[in-house]
Amino acid sequence: MLRAIGQSSATIMNSRNLCSKASSRLQGKVAVVTASTDGIGYAIAERLGQEGAKVVVSSRKEQNVAKAVDKLSKAGLDVAGIKCHVANAADRKALFEKAVQKYGGIDILVSNAAVNPEVGAVLDASEAAWDKIFEVNVKCSFLLAKEALPYIRQRKGGSIVFVSSIAGFQPFSLLGAYSVSKTALFGLTKAASQDLASENIRVNCVAPGIVKTRFSAALHESEGAQEAALSTIPMKRFAEPKEIAGVCAFLVSNDASYITGETIIASGGMPSRL
Repeated sequence: MLRAIGQSSATIMNSRNLCSKASSRLQGKVAVVTASTDGIGYAIAERLGQEGAKVVVSSRKEQNVAKAVDKLSKAGLDVAGIKCHVANAADRKALFEKAVQKYGGIDILVSNAAVNPEVGAVLDASEAAWDKIFEVNVKCSFLLAKEALPYIRQRKGGSIVFVSSIAGFQPFSLLGAYSVSKTALFGLTKAASQDLASENIRVNCVAPGIVKTRFSAALHESEGAQEAALSTIPMKRFAEPKEIAGVCAFLVSNDASYITGETIIASGGMPSRL
């Protein structure tokens, strides 16, 4: 975690301790988490496993999958892994088949995969970058949910969570096209939740603020970028991946049994909506 000016060590430590506590509220559940060998995705997979779920992790690179599975298994979690590029139909099919073959079904899907091949204002984005961003961030989220749905239906209920961003509410000037793609996930969440509510399948969304990960490096890798980013965050620090994982674990648990079609914002107080 990056320590901001005025933030005490005790505050940071308390945050870490709170994030490390887990219950058994997901016992017996099977979760599939995409892009889950690093950053927010890894933290979500870890937290769901800590709460009792059997978890299938995935990534575009086989070696990253192997490392994540090894690390999570050594921590005592029940995990399996498979290489999956979410834009590849065969990979998506294999991902869900892995979960069914290994654990007997699917209760939870967390769609976390995203790309941002270019930095800049929305109308400066190249057509190629725009197409890539919307293919992975939006279309593949739709396809993952669509293709996981038959398996979730077999369980007579379940949960889907899309990982969006605070940028979907307040676009970042450096992440123009990416911000628009994250706005689209709010609409996908609303529409899918309406269709599936009567089937006891809940669809929700998490909108993190700036999380200190490799993916968000452009927002904090230099001192200038770091200062600019922190100036927009009332809590004056970036989030840890585990803090987003806790929100996701809540949404897929029975503690959120009457919540669907919603976006939970975890942004340290950054502006979002009324």
